[in-house]
Amino acid sequence: MTKDIDLFHQENADIFLEGLKATPYQQIDDTGARVNGVNNYTEILCNPYYTAYFTVPKKNRETILDVLLCGKEKTYCFNDEAFDLMKTFNVSKSWLEKLSSLKNKIFSDEEMHRKLDCIFLRGGKTTKKKVLEACAIAAYHQRTDIPVVTALLSDDARQFQKIAYHHALCWIHDGRNYKKLRPIVPYYKEKLEAFLDMYWDFYGELCEFRINPESEVAEQLSIKFDQLFSTKTRYEQLDERIAKTKENKEHLLKVLVLPEIPLHNNAAELAARAKVRKRDVSLQTITEEGTKANDTFMTIVQTSKKLGVSAYQYICDRVGGTFEMPSLAQIIREKNSFHSNTPLQGGCPTITLGN
Repeated sequence: MTKDIDLFHQENADIFLEGLKATPYQQIDDTGARVNGVNNYTEILCNPYYTAYFTVPKKNRETILDVLLCGKEKTYCFNDEAFDLMKTFNVSKSWLEKLSSLKNKIFSDEEMHRKLDCIFLRGGKTTKKKVLEACAIAAYHQRTDIPVVTALLSDDARQFQKIAYHHALCWIHDGRNYKKLRPIVPYYKEKLEAFLDMYWDFYGELCEFRINPESEVAEQLSIKFDQLFSTKTRYEQLDERIAKTKENKEHLLKVLVLPEIPLHNNAAELAARAKVRKRDVSLQTITEEGTKANDTFMTIVQTSKKLGVSAYQYICDRVGGTFEMPSLAQIIREKNSFHSNTPLQGGCPTITLGN
């Protein structure tokens, strides 16, 4: 399962590359992983055509970019976008002035770290990390040799923010925050139940919008969002939660701009669950070789399920050397071509608020 499987590793890379091209958005989630007794993380990227797994030592923006680069060399760019991102990441003006001499310059990974080691010689470790992330994101957005993800759907974890130009948040995940409110006072219970009824009614309207998107309806839904999430209930914890949802308006209503983006991240969460079940049985991988093999075969199996292909027959076909079955990457390419004029619909799932 770990030796002489370069063929499968290549198929894995091809699946991911074609998956990135297949839709204008990607879904992402992560879950814990163990490698030889050390805590790691598995990043999951997917859309209706594929699911890919990448086990990495850290879960930060730079690591996610490493995954999205598809094995290409990482670069860093000090352009206007990079400096705007640094401001967003709260890099101080004094540091921005020190870095201004590097504006419009591009560095390789080695050059960038050597340059910043000199600049941050006397500290500023956190600021250095922010600068690296900002410049890596700016450089990624300029790539022409790989499919650049322009829209990303995720939960509200920090490491997923600013990776793509468009960042959509999962409504189901946001709704779970309301379940954490467990009022005892009957008045508070009534207020919570009444608000959640309105919350999910609005979610249903967004589902309908995805099927028949119209600009006039989008404007109405935007106004209705402001009205709904300006509600005051005199239940302090609920009002605070409502205000937090309102702060995420741009990301929760990304569907009004890009109707093809699902309203929920269930696909990525279900893919993460498959990894968790595997971890429950096997606990961990021991070597880098085994970790890579585990990711590769999980990608192939989960992608086969989405494409309606028997993973068992597919692997037998490759191991047996017959190659009668088309590659999964080819199937993704053909399905994408067939549906190129048909918007993908993520559906409106039954609403469950469990963990």
